[in-house]
Amino acid sequence: MKKHITYSVILLLTINAYTQSYVPEKQQPKMKVKPVVPVKAYSFNLQDVQLLDGPFKKAMEADVRYLQVIEPDRLLADFREHAGLKAKGTHYGGWEHSGLAGHTLGHYLSACAMHYAASRDKQFLDKVNYIVDELAECQPKRNGYVGAIPKEDSMWAEVEKGNIRSRGFDLNGAWSPWYTVHKIMAGLLDAYLYCDNKKALAVETGMADWSAHLLRNLPDSSLQRMLFCEYGGMNDVLANTYALTGEKKYLDLSYKFHDKHILDSLALQKDVLPGKHSNTQIPKVIGCIRRYELTADDKDKTIADFFWQTVVNNHSYAPGGNSNYEYLGPANQLNETLTDNTMETCNTYNMLKLTRHLFALQPAASLMDYYERALYNHILSSQDHSTGMMCYFVPLRMGTQKEFSDSFNTFTCCVGSGMENHVKYGESIYYQGVNGSLYVNLFIASRLNWKEKGVVIEQQTQLPESNWVRFAITASRPVPFTLRIRNPHWSTQGSWLAVNGKEQTNLQPDADGYFTITRTWKTGDAVIFKPSLQLYTQSMPDNPNRLAVFYGPVVLAGVLGNKEPDPVTGIPVLVSTEVDPASWLKADNNQPLVFHSLNTGQPQEVTLKPFNQVQKEFYNVYWDLFTPQRWGEQQKLYEAERKERHELEVRTVDLVRLGEMQPERDHEFTGEKINTGEEHTRKYRLAHSGGYFSFNLKVDPEKPNSLLCTYWGMDNRGRTFDILVNDVTIATEDLNKYKSSKFYDIVYPIPVNITKGKQQVKLTFKPAAHNMVGPVYGEVRIMREN
Repeated sequence: MKKHITYSVILLLTINAYTQSYVPEKQQPKMKVKPVVPVKAYSFNLQDVQLLDGPFKKAMEADVRYLQVIEPDRLLADFREHAGLKAKGTHYGGWEHSGLAGHTLGHYLSACAMHYAASRDKQFLDKVNYIVDELAECQPKRNGYVGAIPKEDSMWAEVEKGNIRSRGFDLNGAWSPWYTVHKIMAGLLDAYLYCDNKKALAVETGMADWSAHLLRNLPDSSLQRMLFCEYGGMNDVLANTYALTGEKKYLDLSYKFHDKHILDSLALQKDVLPGKHSNTQIPKVIGCIRRYELTADDKDKTIADFFWQTVVNNHSYAPGGNSNYEYLGPANQLNETLTDNTMETCNTYNMLKLTRHLFALQPAASLMDYYERALYNHILSSQDHSTGMMCYFVPLRMGTQKEFSDSFNTFTCCVGSGMENHVKYGESIYYQGVNGSLYVNLFIASRLNWKEKGVVIEQQTQLPESNWVRFAITASRPVPFTLRIRNPHWSTQGSWLAVNGKEQTNLQPDADGYFTITRTWKTGDAVIFKPSLQLYTQSMPDNPNRLAVFYGPVVLAGVLGNKEPDPVTGIPVLVSTEVDPASWLKADNNQPLVFHSLNTGQPQEVTLKPFNQVQKEFYNVYWDLFTPQRWGEQQKLYEAERKERHELEVRTVDLVRLGEMQPERDHEFTGEKINTGEEHTRKYRLAHSGGYFSFNLKVDPEKPNSLLCTYWGMDNRGRTFDILVNDVTIATEDLNKYKSSKFYDIVYPIPVNITKGKQQVKLTFKPAAHNMVGPVYGEVRIMREN
């Protein structure tokens, strides 16, 4: 629908760059060091792009409501206390009350600064200025450092002396301290660049100088040992500090945060990523590409190019995210990694940053194809659009559900990056070519104020509800330029384009994958672009029969209701001789972007809708596609499982259903520091560190007995415990070895001498030091052995 809007002139301000998501812009008055390599496309500043009605604006507004209720004084509480000042608020919970305290403040600074740039809403300027003033008050009392990490002074003192210990996420007992330092420094640079707060730059350079002093005497061997611990984008923020100040000492310092083991291997184009923590690596690579822009060191460019290609092509799922349990696995082996811990949101937050840099240096539709896929299907999908809460992981287990953060008691890394994600949707919709052309990268309803040309371009679209995209031009005077519209990879049946109602025939994309229109533009000109929309699939690289379904740019998810399906027999599958999804899906007549299976779903038909619209329902993103013959074979497997279950019942001597009041009373359940809950359709029990739980079960006095316990496979670090029968330890269990998101039935033989001649025994579950027991799910059974 055409909207009649009166445009006002927005003054050109000097806020023209940003660091948490920085890429070169054409006008950068604050950047004293310009790129020394050719930049072929410049990003527009967020103040130049306004989102119009649509899902991205809705997500932005939900995020802004959350930013408004966050209290800066609570984020600043530990900063003030560590500086010997009285806190003005009570610190928040979650990670803000643990070893990563302080990281959220940096993200919050960036998010508020970016939203101020986009909206000019003064309340966010006031928040930024207040936080900077508070940090500036803390800094003199800490010799240039500001922080909130527990026991940070003793930790940094050990690092300064070269006494360095790390197991990957801890540095001398502190949780990734450089990671938190990076977030604070980057947030301060955003406060300077977006809000013109010069004090913020002074505080940030004070932290950089403190870092240099701390590391001044450490040899490279000690630095490399230190870099074994996740350090965020310290090389990136220091390169930006160099560009903003012109002081080469900060560029030199950035090289002290160059992880040779990882980065030099990538420079040789060796894929050393399997088994590596994904989000530890991505920020390092962003630092390399930023440094390349300032130094022309081809090694840094090779690192970034090879890393991007490797992660996107070999390690990413259909929605664009990567990693399982935060780690990258073997290249192109994703089929067995669909768990509740896939696609950490921070990873994609950072991959999109890297993509923006690469696009600025060499614009290509393929880069923005990935950007669009990850933005629409991971970032937009990671938010509860009603509350603004975020996902740490966006799970891909079949029959799973998203878990959103709590407003004040979570504050994971993905809550921090999530604060930024949803206020900066305008940053990549348009780029300005070095030759004065305009790249249209994303089909998102928006308005671009292209000040240099005196042109306002309004993009009207409801894609993918319809394929109709209209660009309306308002120009202060006739102006010549080339309009470049991305040819999306999913428009496989061709695209249609018209200028002022006249169809453009012989339409072909250029070498970079863009349709080009060169003319002198004036007020009233309009371009209509219609890419084709169709259903298609993307299979697992290692299983062609497990696939995700797309419609245009969006992944479709099967909505499975508000009750979790049985993980064995309740997960729907698709049965068809056809591989084309158009043969087994039909569009709903009344609901846009909703599709229903036709004589294909088993054990019932399924309904699909865009993954980014799924909120609290259970869902499938990936589907197993069977031919009728293979489905018959699969049903035989299900029948075998049912038969096995029956045999288990016959062998059972006694069982207790954990988490249920009467069965636990019947078996004299007792314990300390215990908890109960329900997940994956089953109740569970757990015991915290220093606690235990125990109960009685009958045994067969004449035959060997065994114990059957059930666990859910997930990232269960710190879950080592002993299992005792009549106070004799029969097993020590470590749940961290069970990695897949499924139930594991584990059988423990009980020595015959414990049960011989007895009618019942006492079972006790006791955690190791600083560990927990469980969760132990469902029914714990004593079975007689054959």
